[in-house]
Amino acid sequence: MPSLPSEATRRAALRWLAELRVAGVPRVRALFTHHPWYADLTPAQYAEGLAWLRRAGMVTAAGRPVVDVGDCGVTDGGEQASVPRVLWSQEAEAARKAVGAAGEQALLRLLRDNGISHVRHVAAESDAYGYDIQAARSVSERAHIEVKSTTDPTRLVIHLSRHEYEVMSSDEDWCLGAVLVGSDGSAVNVATVSRYWLRSAVPADQTTRGRWESVRLDVPAHALTPGLTAQNWQPLPDGVLPVCPVWNCPLAASSVERGGRSARQELQFSLD
Repeated sequence: MPSLPSEATRRAALRWLAELRVAGVPRVRALFTHHPWYADLTPAQYAEGLAWLRRAGMVTAAGRPVVDVGDCGVTDGGEQASVPRVLWSQEAEAARKAVGAAGEQALLRLLRDNGISHVRHVAAESDAYGYDIQAARSVSERAHIEVKSTTDPTRLVIHLSRHEYEVMSSDEDWCLGAVLVGSDGSAVNVATVSRYWLRSAVPADQTTRGRWESVRLDVPAHALTPGLTAQNWQPLPDGVLPVCPVWNCPLAASSVERGGRSARQELQFSLD
């Protein structure tokens, strides 16, 4: 399993993904080498960033990015922020919604292509459900899927609303699927975020006079399972999707929940 990229490698990788949209590898390498905006990282760090993207399948042999991260996380001085600043703008909000919608549509296509008999896009009807997709193969095999979409292959950051969390807490069929959206709108990768970890990561209300309504979560690798796993079945087994070492997602590990009790089943897996 590929190691988690360092912060410098991650910053370099995000810059490669942004600049390769408009220029080839030699020109971008020259830009990183000579432009003062990019002098905070060394040529070796830029080389490792590109190598990591190629190992992860995020850059083609021709040097074209598979995902489009846009320009988020760039400071006024041109420096890539290690944690993107949260600045609202109409354009950024539209871009965020577009990525979210693309992730939902990509997952809907995958579920239908995988032979799931009942697939319903409830998010198109109302936000009241607390999840985005209903999927079922039988009475005992049902899933209420909350979809979180991103174009960043180096780090999985999600925003969870209080309503989504409360639905998760009361609905055994609820699961959270993270979708890496490709530049063509397809699902490059899908992983399931552990409900056990979500419960441990959300903040606690300190007083009756205040409560959290939305939380930003940086999801660690150990909280991810490849594919899409619900309570009693796998709507999308990990073998359905290409194995991409994004988010440092383990190749063989699972978080299993049964009977309202959370149990983490650790499986032995080999390291690349």
